[in-house]
Amino acid sequence: MFNAQTLELLISSFPKILVYGLKVSVPLALIAFVLSTVIAVFVAMVQYAGVPVVRQICRFYIWIIRGTPLLVQLMVAFYGLPLFGINANPFLVAVIVFSICEGAYSAETMRAAMEAVPAGQLEAGYCVGMSYMQIMWHIILPQAFRTAFPSLFNALISMVKDTSLASSITVVEMFTRTKQIAGQSYNYFPLYIEVAAIYLLFCTVLTFVQKKGERRLGNYGVRK
Repeated sequence: MFNAQTLELLISSFPKILVYGLKVSVPLALIAFVLSTVIAVFVAMVQYAGVPVVRQICRFYIWIIRGTPLLVQLMVAFYGLPLFGINANPFLVAVIVFSICEGAYSAETMRAAMEAVPAGQLEAGYCVGMSYMQIMWHIILPQAFRTAFPSLFNALISMVKDTSLASSITVVEMFTRTKQIAGQSYNYFPLYIEVAAIYLLFCTVLTFVQKKGERRLGNYGVRK
């Protein structure tokens, strides 16, 4: 199974697979992560404010997204948009779906982190004449982000792996490129092991960055 020919295939295919990871998979995950964080903060702030109708809308959004598989969401968006005359680029569809999906999960993380900030700080902000947005920006959110950072970064790491699902809507990312090369050589198993190792490499780098960030933020006591 692993012979000189297989080794040659792995060596020649490595840069071809890696480049699709760097130019498609990682950018997809990073863009979706940024957008999902923006969505999460907005939804968490709305829920924290306690506006009844809008809060229920946010809860409905979270319920729908968390209760349906990401793969199904990708399919619904990719095949549903053309029915409304919208022919979006598959990569753009993937970015939007990943952002909306992860935004629902991260919104709950941010909400919990915001609620962990003592309520007295909100009241103190009002007492000194600050507006709700000023209190959010200068008092609540900085502390909430510090608490939520590990969970949010875990979401990014998971998203890097989940980008393989984008192949289901014709996005040629790292896993799709691997399947193409495997289909040409009819040697699937070694190439799937190779792409798994590349995913592991990306996630290991991100985990290292996460740990450095956690120490910098002082989430676990004294900085090292």
